[in-house]
Amino acid sequence: MYEDKTLVCKDCGNEFVFTAGEQEFYAEKGFVNEPQRCKACRDARKQSRGGERQMYTAVCASCGGEATVPFKPHEDRPVYCSDCFAKMKEQG
Repeated sequence: MYEDKTLVCKDCGNEFVFTAGEQEFYAEKGFVNEPQRCKACRDARKQSRGGERQMYTAVCASCGGEATVPFKPHEDRPVYCSDCFAKMKEQG
């Protein structure tokens, strides 16, 4: 159904391949636009926007385990580990 496409990066002008697998992934996620940058330029752009996110450790309000989150937890709001958060999301 999908075939590899050669695209041109809008930042560096180099060609890169938009693989059939990547196209399928984009379709599954509902993305309508093709990528405009090669991997190297995407990575460079991410780094220029702040690099690594600061992560915080908290105690999961559901199971009591350790939760690592990308925001500073507040005592008045519950924080959940990724497993408990996923379970809650499934339940609606």
